[in-house]
Amino acid sequence: MSDVSFDLSSAIFSKSVIGQQEIQTRALNLPPMVRRVLVMVDGKKSNGELAAFVVGHSIESILNQLLDQGCIEGRAVATVAPVASAKVAKPQADADLSQLPPPEARSAKDRELSRTFMTNTTNTMFGQNMRLTLIQAIHDCKSVEDLRKVYFSWAETMATSSTGAKRLPELRKSLFQYL
Repeated sequence: MSDVSFDLSSAIFSKSVIGQQEIQTRALNLPPMVRRVLVMVDGKKSNGELAAFVVGHSIESILNQLLDQGCIEGRAVATVAPVASAKVAKPQADADLSQLPPPEARSAKDRELSRTFMTNTTNTMFGQNMRLTLIQAIHDCKSVEDLRKVYFSWAETMATSSTGAKRLPELRKSLFQYL
């Protein structure tokens, strides 16, 4: 690993020679989630775009593992895309979630309605089972609090589709009736 320190939230990574060899040989025995991110690293995707493939896991931790193994290297710094998505998705989402009743005030039925809504909207916008990691993360939620954590990935994913981005305020309003 190099001595260069990256801001993982804005850096864009590409596969190093070691990373390219790892794709072919699997010699490092990377865990499946780490390997998935290595496969997705292409010198174009931002941290947020890669995070959509590992919902429920820390993208920063995975990127650090890949950096430590020498499988990836910093290629460029993303300037426009992360700033735009941060202004659109995350701050709005934080503000909206803070206005919701506490998670424990929601019933099991509310949790199931929220889970179903998030799954159905993901499948509708992106095709059946096209975002399996997100669908699995939604399915694995045992509480409304868990669903609220996955909500950020769901909102980011919706914002990556032009139709989803246009409909996000409407979808958010419908989801928040139960979330």
